[in-house]
Amino acid sequence: MYNSKGRYALMAVFVIAALACLFYGQYQLAAFAGFLFVFVLWSHYKHSSVLLASKYFKNGDHLRAAKLLDEVPKVEQLAKNRRGYYEFMRANIALKREDYEAAEYHFQIASRFPLGGKNDKAFVMIHLSNLALRKKDQVRCRAYLEKAKELAVTPKAMSIIEKIEKELSSL
Repeated sequence: MYNSKGRYALMAVFVIAALACLFYGQYQLAAFAGFLFVFVLWSHYKHSSVLLASKYFKNGDHLRAAKLLDEVPKVEQLAKNRRGYYEFMRANIALKREDYEAAEYHFQIASRFPLGGKNDKAFVMIHLSNLALRKKDQVRCRAYLEKAKELAVTPKAMSIIEKIEKELSSL
């Protein structure tokens, strides 16, 4: 769980260690340091700072979470399970900022990737239906609600779905 600067510093340490080992003729240790460098580099692109950002996100520090998410070098190269959380956090941060277009965009992407479980996917669909309801798009709202009903497990999710259905019927 390092941020980008920490990973860069760690990579520099491994490169220096590999060069020092090569200088002293310790080829196996140099190869091991090279392997560790490659592992941290791979981790930088596949996992990045998403886990650290989720820690701040869960604690309600959305500003720090957003800064850590901004450090992700190439979002499309994240591992599938990390990409789902990345998009979910981006969407919720956009909702907090009342940027509904960005929130809808990120929730739609998050719906394509695996999240923690069925209920997490249900909440993504609930958010999407709520955003469609805000736009008064009844067709999309109903489609998202149907998918959310299939995935919802907790009573809280079901009660939110019922509230959105009541609002949808009043349109």
